[in-house]
Amino acid sequence: MPDVDALTGAALAHIKADEFMPDEERGHAEAAVREDESEALAYLVDPTDLVADIPGVELAQASWSSEPVEYDPESMEWDLDEEDGDLDEETDNA
Repeated sequence: MPDVDALTGAALAHIKADEFMPDEERGHAEAAVREDESEALAYLVDPTDLVADIPGVELAQASWSSEPVEYDPESMEWDLDEEDGDLDEETDNA
């Protein structure tokens, strides 16, 4: 089981240590982190680190967004083997 308090605490410490973050943004960030653990995770993961070692990739912009969803393994939306639109094309050609 994840330790939400530890995650939140680490994110709050990271925000507090950011000397370049404006105070107004810092207050918003701290409130968001306390409210939602996915926000806490977003403050701890540097998008640049995710792609820095991939040859030929240069990060131009990064943003985070999330929303709660219900997982339905029977739904076509969760079929990770299919590319977006491929199933529709196969159905149309049948």
